[in-house]
This record gives sequence, C-alpha cells and structure tokens, in this order.
Amino acid sequence: MPGFELFGDLERKEVNDVLDNGVLMRYGFDGMRKGHWKAKELESELQNTFQSKHVQLVSSGTAAVSVALAAAGVGAGDEVIMPTFTFVASFEAIMMLGAIPVLVDIDDTLCLNPEAVEKAITPKTKAIMVVQMCGSMADMGALKTIATEHNLILVEDACQAIGGTYKGKPLGSIGDLGCFSFDFVKTITCGEGGAVVTNNKDYYINADHYSDHGHDHIGNDRGAESHPFLGYNFRISELHAAVGLAQVKRLPEFLEIQKRNFNILREALSQIPEVTFRTVPEGGEESCAFLNFSLPDLEIATKVSEAFKTNGIDVCWNYYNNSWHYIRKWEHLKDLKSLYPISEEIKKGLSNLNKQDFSKSDYHIGRNISCLIKLSWTEDEVLSRALKMAKVIRDHV
Repeated sequence: MPGFELFGDLERKEVNDVLDNGVLMRYGFDGMRKGHWKAKELESELQNTFQSKHVQLVSSGTAAVSVALAAAGVGAGDEVIMPTFTFVASFEAIMMLGAIPVLVDIDDTLCLNPEAVEKAITPKTKAIMVVQMCGSMADMGALKTIATEHNLILVEDACQAIGGTYKGKPLGSIGDLGCFSFDFVKTITCGEGGAVVTNNKDYYINADHYSDHGHDHIGNDRGAESHPFLGYNFRISELHAAVGLAQVKRLPEFLEIQKRNFNILREALSQIPEVTFRTVPEGGEESCAFLNFSLPDLEIATKVSEAFKTNGIDVCWNYYNNSWHYIRKWEHLKDLKSLYPISEEIKKGLSNLNKQDFSKSDYHIGRNISCLIKLSWTEDEVLSRALKMAKVIRDHV
C-alpha cells in the first residue's frame, strides 16, 4: 500500500520546485513563488480523483476528521456514531471538538453495522462516521438511508481506502464529507497530510477558514484578511503538498500494482475451504490495499498469525489484541486517561463503555487476518508469498 515504496524522480522534481523558491507555506508570499502553488495544484488534482467539487488540504487525516466535523457544525455534547474497528484517531478527532464518540459494532464488511447504527441513534446524535477500513467499505446504501431518514450528517473516513469505489463513486465522495490521510504508510503519501472533500460549498468554506485560524482567504493580502469565526492551525505545508502532488499523479500505477498483488494472494487462499473473505457490498470495489480473510475461530486465527511471523511472512495482523485499531485494548479511552480535564458531557457519554457488549465485533475481528499489500513486491515475490501463506494456513486448520 505505501506510496513511499516507489519514490522517484517526480517526487524529487516537485519538492525541488519548493526548495528552489524557498516558500514552504501554502498561503501568501506570492511574489517569491515563481508560479509554484503545490497545495492548490494538489487540491485540483484531488477534485478529479475523488470526483468532488471541493477539496481542502490539511495537516493529517486526524485533522481532516476534526475539520470535517467542525465544518458541519458538530461540537460540544453532540454524539457521533463510529465503529469499534478503526484507528484511535477516530475518537480523538471527535473528542477534540467536545463531541461524544458513540462506539457500535461492525459486521462482516469489517465496517459499521447499519443495524447497530440505527439502534444507537438518540436525540443527541449529530453525525454518523463510517470508517472504510483496510481498503473496503460498509453498506453505504443502508447508511445513507439511515442518515437521510434521521437528518444526520454522514462523514466518510476513507483514509485507508483511496482507490476503492461504491457503485462507481470513489470512496470518500459518498457521504456529506469525506476524509483522507496521506501519512507515510498510505497509498499516496505526503509524509504527513490529509484532505477534506465535499460537494457542499458551505462545508468547504467552513473547512477552508477553520483549518487556517479562521482566515477568510479573500484578496491577496494575508495581513488584511478577516476572521468570520474561530479557527485553528491545521495547514499543510508546500513541501508536503509537493510530495503528494507527485504521488497522486502516480495513483493509477500504484493501484494497478496493488490489485495485481492482491489478486495473486486472494486466488491462492481461496483454494482453502476454511478461508473466507470479508463481505464487499454489492456494487463495491476494494482498493486492494489490504487482503482481509477469516478463519474458523479466534484460536486458529491467532495460531496462523503467529506462524506467519515465525515463517517470515510480515505485514499480516490479527487485530483482536491490537492497541491501535480495536476497542478491546483502548484502556486510555475507556478509563479517560487524559492530560487535561474531560468535560462532564463526554464523561457521562462514555461512562458505560467498559460494560458494553461488543461480542459481534469480537466475532468478526477475532477470526480476521489483515494483510497489507506492498507495492514493492515483484510478481515472483508475491507468488512465493502466496504459497507460503497457504501452507501455513493449511498446517493450522
């Protein structure tokens, strides 16, 4: 998956443009730039990639989620429904705004379970945040229907799923707002960076201003700009944007390699009766950033995962006991371990988190193994890897 595996001349050229003019900030210093506006160029490229009217670059995928929620008016005391399987950034981005993360089960897509979402809605619910984990998607049709019926904002975190589609639309472009990460291990990387995408002009303007201290970006004199509302600093730099600009131009190349490697591994494992694959909703196409498969139970999945490590098969994980991506090990959230006081609203909203039953999520995550698809593998390396993986699995089922 990581674009950094294939850094080359194009990335160097774009970065050297920035170093040549010396303007590392995305705003201002017009006369020094020699015509180079890397962040603006990248936003334009991403509009085409994501088939969306508006793109606002920010400093990270986490920032993208907070900025997207803030742009839609989510804040103190509002509830945001999110999945148990994601990255810790999901609840961090919600809580930063004073909002309350409401965690609900996933289903066999490994993403939000629409039935669990429906049951979790209360008068305080403001948004549903679907996280398109490991290159695929939730049942977006069902979630869009729920959001519409309950007049809720649908935020789509597609940080791990660039290149995936649902009914012909890019993942990230389906909700009211979409969020992307371009950190060092994403399919395209800026080193650090993210983006908010939307077709809603008001949300875009809000995101544009909010991510730069509330600057309205009117005119060409930064010092004379006004501040319609409070904002914070979630700016991307020109250096980061330059790397991303080169990488997004190479995205078709990356996706082709990713799909080839994914299909070789999937074909080999599909010959094993005990192996099943995640459900992809009808009309969905995975980005092929990860191959996710399930084994009969947690015990077998754990043994296979350990045997992979012993046999030199890297970048494959069983997330059941993972402290970054699954709720079981999020003690810092459950116990609200914070450097600063947590609001009473958030404390109350999360007071029962330790007692909640997430056995349905445990069932899906416990049996699952997720394998990153590398871009740097040669075809021969992937074929060899596929045979080794299949042998290990057969030895343990």
